[in-house]
Amino acid sequence: MPTQPTADARSSAKRKVLSLLKSKRLEEAEERCAQWVSEDTDSLDALMLHIDILKRQGRFDLMLQQAKRAYQLKPQNPGVCLQTAEAYIYCGQVNSALKLLQSLEESANRNPELLQQVAGLYTHCAAHQQAARCHRQAVNINPKHTPYLYNLAASLIALGDMEEAEQLLTDVIRHNPRDYDAYQNRSTLKKQNTEKNHIEELERQLQQVGSNGNGEVQLCYALAKELEDMEDYQKSFHYLQRGASRRRSLMKYQVESDLSAITTIQETFSEKLLQQAPPISDENGPIFILGLPRSGTTLVDRIISSHSQVQSLGEINDFAFSLIRGIGGSLNKQEMIKAAANIDFSKLGDTYLNSARSYGGSEPCFIDKTPLNFLYLGLIRLALPQARVIHLRRNPMDSCYAMYKTLFRMGYPFSYHLEDLARYYSAYHQLMAHWRETLPGYFLDVDYEELVQKPEEVSRKLITHCGLEWQDSCLQFHKNKSPAATASAAQVRQPVYTSSLQRWRCYEQQLAPLAESLQKHGIKLEP
Repeated sequence: MPTQPTADARSSAKRKVLSLLKSKRLEEAEERCAQWVSEDTDSLDALMLHIDILKRQGRFDLMLQQAKRAYQLKPQNPGVCLQTAEAYIYCGQVNSALKLLQSLEESANRNPELLQQVAGLYTHCAAHQQAARCHRQAVNINPKHTPYLYNLAASLIALGDMEEAEQLLTDVIRHNPRDYDAYQNRSTLKKQNTEKNHIEELERQLQQVGSNGNGEVQLCYALAKELEDMEDYQKSFHYLQRGASRRRSLMKYQVESDLSAITTIQETFSEKLLQQAPPISDENGPIFILGLPRSGTTLVDRIISSHSQVQSLGEINDFAFSLIRGIGGSLNKQEMIKAAANIDFSKLGDTYLNSARSYGGSEPCFIDKTPLNFLYLGLIRLALPQARVIHLRRNPMDSCYAMYKTLFRMGYPFSYHLEDLARYYSAYHQLMAHWRETLPGYFLDVDYEELVQKPEEVSRKLITHCGLEWQDSCLQFHKNKSPAATASAAQVRQPVYTSSLQRWRCYEQQLAPLAESLQKHGIKLEP
């Protein structure tokens, strides 16, 4: 029987791995950590660090294998349980993750911090009711702890309880006036009016924060939203531009990286490659709703998921995770795109379907409403012959302005600068033209403007495209009680409205540089 390393040896091994990680030498760190795990089979520290490194590398199957080893060593350890549940999620085994999280929730009912972590993973599993339950339990334990109040409010927004969410956010602000996310979130929940708004409070807080201070971004976006509600467009745009500029200054993002990736996608997924796609199948399968954010994807999701034969999974990462598992290892964008053209497409499709089905639900069809899946459209066609695809498009100026005025929690880094927006929009436009040319008739283009002006006519087209029989419930989408964890969570609880059409014209002068840049990059604008 081999002797176990001493405490000093373990400490030395850990320092070496952490030093390599600090130097961003990920592959060397993984090799050294794997050696440590093999030499020190009872070290939970070694396994947990190895799991984290494997996650960073996108080696999800091995990550789960090591997580299971850790779980066998310490099945009662909350950190191990959380790590194992996360590994299940990355490997498309959401049902297994949910079982583990439910067990962990039961043992954590008096531990509010652990309840928060469990809730976070429930959210990744699209289990919003369970997440809210955990957040509420944490609030019951410590009713004045503002992070718990805020997290419960966020869950309730996804579930459509805007009234309680607003009260909770007001409580957060009362207990902690420096929780600037609470101000911004509260402003989005409903349309403000002259009798009831938060403008004076927001301006007072912004004055205290000052330029380049913590909270400037959130307060500026909140003010821009509420002032737009009041139709004070000049002042609204002043704050919006200030908030967006500050957010952009805090990022290292370069739009050229995304533009280069989109060009590589077009070159790689050529007509010749796409001719390998299997015949389109009539069997029930995934419904992909894609397009730029704020283009109407959530509205279409709610319409179709109001059908009794359809379940919405919302915005999930399962296709991307399935692709990463198929490619294996850590690659940059360009390498991943090129590797994606040489994988087993049928296996990719099976991996994705197994992953999506692990969320549960008995409906024959499910929706994947991840907007940026338009980047994967070639792969979707090659891997999933039974898929139905709906692409949302919108007036370029309205589309860009809608993204510009949204403070996204994550993703879409191109949306905080007008020139970045114009260049990304142009690249997206060219990519969709490429897909239309190489995949003729494959997906349904839906114009947001036509959808909100002719809701029944367009809704019937959507249902027909999905291979379903019409149901009148699809016109009552605003009564759909299923969760909506997107930036449109408040709007989709309302019937169809047309007030967003041509909204950009309220800022025609301020958005002139955007219009000029779009035209310079080949985008035709309405007169």
